[in-house]
Amino acid sequence: MSSPAPVAVVPPLGLLPLARTAVDRGSDRRVAADLFEQIRTNPATRVMYMAGGKALINSTEVVLGPVADIGFGDVPIYLGRTLADAQEPAGTDVVLVTLAQEDPLLETDGARWASLREVAVLLGELDAALFVEAAAISNWHAAHTHCPRCGAATVPEQGGWVRRCPEDNSQHFPRTDPAVIVAITDPQDRILLGSAAAWKGNRYSTLAGFVEPGESLEAAVIREVAEESGLTVHSPQYLGSQPWPFPCSLMLGFTARTEDTATTPDGVEISDVRWFTREELGEAVASGEITIASGISIARNLIERWYGGPIEEPELEAQA
Repeated sequence: MSSPAPVAVVPPLGLLPLARTAVDRGSDRRVAADLFEQIRTNPATRVMYMAGGKALINSTEVVLGPVADIGFGDVPIYLGRTLADAQEPAGTDVVLVTLAQEDPLLETDGARWASLREVAVLLGELDAALFVEAAAISNWHAAHTHCPRCGAATVPEQGGWVRRCPEDNSQHFPRTDPAVIVAITDPQDRILLGSAAAWKGNRYSTLAGFVEPGESLEAAVIREVAEESGLTVHSPQYLGSQPWPFPCSLMLGFTARTEDTATTPDGVEISDVRWFTREELGEAVASGEITIASGISIARNLIERWYGGPIEEPELEAQA
């Protein structure tokens, strides 16, 4: 029995750029030991190529090519079947093939290698869904080649969604790290933005942090904000989520309120925090005084939800 088509549910934060449901991931088909043999000879099967975190892109689409004579390579990953007619008919099987390096022979008809960050806002629903899924699962394979129990090299199974240790027979599954990200407002309805110590330039964004073991999402919101800014917040409200495969996070967007406006950045992760009115933020971004999170991030969506619409940015000067 095939997996049911996902129901489109729009969260309060709206349709987020990387939260797409255009692929039936086929968990029922992964268990077949001969899955790749079954679909390799089907002329309708399509292959997505990745190398060094980049996928082959043609204009605004992920390149989905036919199966090559060499097949699927050493570690193929079954991405699933398309749910709707797009560049391929609904029901098309798609397999991820990871290359050791970019292959210029594949760069036909204007195709190029690009990262998800570069092209996410250009991609349609199917292409974004495939790229996000492919990036996340390939990152896991790259970082989890050996058994954490005994150190033996593990073997991919179940369509590339499980790695089994041949020594102790333990199974290891892809991980996802939940992280909360928060738009904080004060009694004047100003928003708090912080600048991370690791960022270059004068970049500001909403505060965020990973959920710790044994911690609820709401508790993580309160703890992270206190640690990074010195503020005590209340009334955390969940607004939506999206995957962030850099390398394996799930960003959970919240709002929270505070009556305390005196801030103290931790000086380790956060170098500065500032309160902004809508007018102050609009002017600071438009003038180039600060930059804010990109359009594919949940942070940008949180900021613009508070702001009331898109925030205009200065056009980049043409490079010499």
